[in-house]
Amino acid sequence: MTMTLTKSDPVKTLARPLEGKTALVTGSTSGIGLGIAEALAEAGATIVLNGLGDAQAIETTRTELADRHAVSAHFHGADLSKPEAVEEMIRFAQDEAGGVDILVNNAGIQYVAPIEEFPTVKWDAILAINLSSAFHTIRAVVAEMKAKGYGRIVNVASAHGLVASPFKSAYVAAKHGVVGLTKVVALESAESGVTCNAICPGYVWTPLVEKQIEDQAKAHGISREKVISDVLLKSQPNKQFATVEEIGALAVFLSSPAGASITGTALPVDGGWTAH
Repeated sequence: MTMTLTKSDPVKTLARPLEGKTALVTGSTSGIGLGIAEALAEAGATIVLNGLGDAQAIETTRTELADRHAVSAHFHGADLSKPEAVEEMIRFAQDEAGGVDILVNNAGIQYVAPIEEFPTVKWDAILAINLSSAFHTIRAVVAEMKAKGYGRIVNVASAHGLVASPFKSAYVAAKHGVVGLTKVVALESAESGVTCNAICPGYVWTPLVEKQIEDQAKAHGISREKVISDVLLKSQPNKQFATVEEIGALAVFLSSPAGASITGTALPVDGGWTAH
């Protein structure tokens, strides 16, 4: 959609820089993905949610997001481990929301074990969701983006896309792969008006992290404060969790016209973790 600007609407344009764009955010029914979807909707984008959870809760999330930000919001429950389901989701976005101008690959799963004990089924699942699904979504949308001369691809990688930690072989391998995929897509799309970047968060405050704190405190017999400072945030020099709002704001910036010359980057949001 082409916007005609008049003297009466510069404030609206500045406040909602993604008006007329459609954003598909995978893994967006909770946590970081939902925070990104909220930020993109606040910036004016039509939203396509994707993820797991209770059907009624997801419908409530969808309708509340749409009402809160005065945008259209849709949901598709594709199983991202299945390429054919990813293709169906992209067709849904094209049919119901007019295509995909902004793609945010956020979906991810985790499993922790020494490599000699790491179940092969977990390895396969983590690579399928955390890495291969990003390949399949990008492959399905990038030609249309290039044809339109505009597209924004934001891959949510991790600090573990830049550095490693023990016992996370599949997750670290997948997230390093996401960073590499980001660079390749950026180079292939550099002259087309399409950008591709990776956001690399450290620990982000979500309900899932809150549960991890409680579980680890019980398992190790230590206070939740000790879990936060000595376990979870041990590698983050600022000793603070990032927020979903911070990740969402960065995704909006990268997706906006202001991000036109930023491509092929892996941007840490990790309190200095990867500065070591």
